[in-house]
Amino acid sequence: MLQFVSMLAAIALTAFCWGVYGPVLHIGSGQLGSALRAFMCVGMAYFGIAIVVPLAILGKSGEKGSWTKAGVLWSLLAGAAGALGALGVILAVRVFGGQPIYVMPLVFGGAPVVNTLLNATLTKSFNQLKAPFLAGLILVITGAATVLIFKPVAPHSAPKAVATATAADTAVADAPAEKPAAPQGLVPKVEQRAEKFLGVLLAAAMAMLSWGAYGPVLHKGQTAMGGSRLRPLICIGVSYFLIAVLVPLALLGPTGDKGTWDTTGLLWSLGAGSLGALGALGTILAFANGGKPFTVMPVVFGCAPVINTFTTLALAETAPETVKPIFLAGLLVVAAGAATVLAFGPRGHAPGKPHGPGAPAAT
Repeated sequence: MLQFVSMLAAIALTAFCWGVYGPVLHIGSGQLGSALRAFMCVGMAYFGIAIVVPLAILGKSGEKGSWTKAGVLWSLLAGAAGALGALGVILAVRVFGGQPIYVMPLVFGGAPVVNTLLNATLTKSFNQLKAPFLAGLILVITGAATVLIFKPVAPHSAPKAVATATAADTAVADAPAEKPAAPQGLVPKVEQRAEKFLGVLLAAAMAMLSWGAYGPVLHKGQTAMGGSRLRPLICIGVSYFLIAVLVPLALLGPTGDKGTWDTTGLLWSLGAGSLGALGALGTILAFANGGKPFTVMPVVFGCAPVINTFTTLALAETAPETVKPIFLAGLLVVAAGAATVLAFGPRGHAPGKPHGPGAPAAT
């Protein structure tokens, strides 16, 4: 019973941290004026929480499990997937102008599909993908489309657009001869909006693919290291340090980054990285207390979008009056679809396939 309660607490920690992650990171990157600098802050937070602290604990008191080549490799891959997912979120909300209130539900809606398909691949159990799974997949797609179509707008964006339109109408009224030029001027703007929207979708897809792979890959790494909690976390921290600190640091100069190391931005971005690292720790603890990717991730991916929405509204990142009921309905459909996909996904071994006591555990 205690183990089950511990697993639920770990799942709740992950869902909360990852649900708050997007809005906090969006504020931090905005304050810094740089996607690269925000990404570096995430990596630095992981360095402290996922490398320094676990190494100190491991050196002082030790822990069950051991370092193995397979465990290190899988855990490093999990960390790389997590870092690339974080980069996808930053690109979507900072570079391409997406809003966390709809970007994160898309990511958390698509990630379960990737999680389930990868789990089926690793366990060779595609024959367990039945009608309920396909129904859940349809729910995810339907909910994601609803979220995109009825997504809220950023604060003040609507008034600004109205003001721009009013100014344009006044100019046209004062200078009738320039009327033919107006439609031509709108074409580049429409194309720019389309390009940015496509960029948001591609970056969100990158995040959902990476974070969808995170759970099954991390579970394999932890299993290969004898159920260790700290060793996989250290490997995740190493991957984040390499991908999210050293690489962006090398790119600051060549890319002509114009951001600043603003104190407020640093705190918000470091806070986002800390949330990500604590979420990773929560996932590891959930697995260590008997959870599996197909039981842990449904709750995480189902609850995180809801937490993300309320956090975004609480932080005034989105005007509450722009959140339509149909958007919230789409959000719930995404969450329900994500939970259905994972709840009815493959459990590891194909039915009827015998496996003895020495066979590997299902992942």
